[in-house]
Amino acid sequence: MVKNAENLNSRIWLSAPHMSGNEQEFINEAFKSNWIAPMGSNINGFEEDLENYLEHDAHVVALTSGTAAIHLALILLNISKGDDVLCQTKTFVASVNPVTYVGANPIFIDSEPNTWNMCPDLLEKAIEDRITIGRKPKAIIVINLYGMPYNVNRIQQISVKYQIPVIEDSAEALGSRYYDRPSGTFGDISVLSFNGNKIITTSGGGALITKDEKTKKRALFLATQAKNEGVSYSHSETGYNYRMSNILAGIGRGQMTVLNEHIALRRRNYDFYYNSLNKNDNISFLQESEGCFSNRWLTCVLLKTETMRDDILNLLAKNNIEARPSWKPMHQQELFKGLPAYINGTADDLYKRGLCLPSGSSLTTHDLTRITELIKSYFG
Repeated sequence: MVKNAENLNSRIWLSAPHMSGNEQEFINEAFKSNWIAPMGSNINGFEEDLENYLEHDAHVVALTSGTAAIHLALILLNISKGDDVLCQTKTFVASVNPVTYVGANPIFIDSEPNTWNMCPDLLEKAIEDRITIGRKPKAIIVINLYGMPYNVNRIQQISVKYQIPVIEDSAEALGSRYYDRPSGTFGDISVLSFNGNKIITTSGGGALITKDEKTKKRALFLATQAKNEGVSYSHSETGYNYRMSNILAGIGRGQMTVLNEHIALRRRNYDFYYNSLNKNDNISFLQESEGCFSNRWLTCVLLKTETMRDDILNLLAKNNIEARPSWKPMHQQELFKGLPAYINGTADDLYKRGLCLPSGSSLTTHDLTRITELIKSYFG
């Protein structure tokens, strides 16, 4: 009886890794062939798997992290010290830190309320303001937050109008689509993450996506210490140790076999939460806008007040359930204090009232019921 009780109240994580069972075959092959290095058949195969999934002339480089991919994207776009880069303020810090790696200046843009992503109106205002003072921004970093596609059409129009390239951060959005085109194919350069909490994982890892083979080769060169051709270790520019290992790529190959299943399961989670809680006037959901298909990496809700959000967060924590507030905006971070920001209050409000519910693809109906019944109990 005690063992059953422990099982009924076991830890529920926000977004736990979910293995397919196919990963070990690829890992074993890497050991068998002795390719325990940042090269080998698993890396090539993983990149091909991603390219086939994304289509649209996607050219993929597997890397150590999504953060490394953003760093390389900035270098490939010739962003350097003193340049301005327009960044979505509602995001995880890893989307912005690479801007500082190259010595550039983040300029923060607030969110629109329907997608929680970058507001196109504020983006254009920021560009025009910066041009007026002789500081035309050099790039736009926009996020598909929590798997929800951003307003691709509007931001693409702005990018073309002002000739400013877009870095699309799809770290949370593999499997999401905008008018049936995959997230990760909209930016001049796009980025994926395979961290342990993502919809598929390589334990740690990421990918850079380009639109042509030439840029892919350049990214690969920089990611492998920028070693010149030849047997001598000759280097004429700075490179980085950013290439994914063949072992981790093997995990990725196994995970790709269940990507669509994981998307369906996370969308099932969202539907369960929505059907259980949407009639409560104190709770609203991040819903799909026209043309958007979200992988529902995380199910996100807004509570009516900050106090309600905090109370529910604490109630879940006391019952061994991990939930989290939505991302703290970058313009509120001490790290970026005093930097220019174009703010309308949306991201601040989303941070105060936003809650990310457990959303892993391995959640059971019992887990989901346990979570929703606790939330219902708070409201009596």
